[in-house]
Amino acid sequence: MIEYLRGTVISLSGGRVVLDVNGVGYGLEITAAAATSLPEIGQTGELHVFLYVQEAVLRLYGFASRQEREVFEIFLNTSGIGPRTAVAILSNIEMPTFVRAILQGDLKTLTRIPGIGKKTAERLSLELKDKLKDMVFEAPRSTDGQSGADGEPGAGGYATGPMTNEKSEAVEALIALGCKPITAERAVRTASDILGAEATTAELVREGLKHRR
Repeated sequence: MIEYLRGTVISLSGGRVVLDVNGVGYGLEITAAAATSLPEIGQTGELHVFLYVQEAVLRLYGFASRQEREVFEIFLNTSGIGPRTAVAILSNIEMPTFVRAILQGDLKTLTRIPGIGKKTAERLSLELKDKLKDMVFEAPRSTDGQSGADGEPGAGGYATGPMTNEKSEAVEALIALGCKPITAERAVRTASDILGAEATTAELVREGLKHRR
């Protein structure tokens, strides 16, 4: 089983990366967090890896952290979720937010994920609650080697900062403006770090628009 790869980034685009590890090029399908964690082409990157095997299909999936990979494996053992759907979920919502939504039965947050309707959200909450309740997260490292987490510990111990009403409303506003849920949440958290805890929803939205990435 291949569980971890470290090598030179040869190409990175469209949710796929090629890593040169000692002269062997490994092609991996990756999550948004994994893409963010990788450096520029020509530099050394590292990913946690899952080898998906189904009949004649062998495919590698790459993740920013061991915990993200563990959640992916949990998804694969959940009815109705295949690897592509699992990657889509991981790429459209921060994992601590997803876990918190599952544990709290927060269907509003879950249905922000593209392709997840109310019935699917209800099923996911029911099936995953026990599987995710003891999950502990560590912050994936950014390309400069620093932790990407901020604020107070959130679901599973991953530091994410509390999602206040103002932050939630700002996230909803950015989504309405066309941002992906995961992009909107990251932008609002960055805006909150800059503006401070007293920032209003309008201020968070204005600042968040500067940090959409």
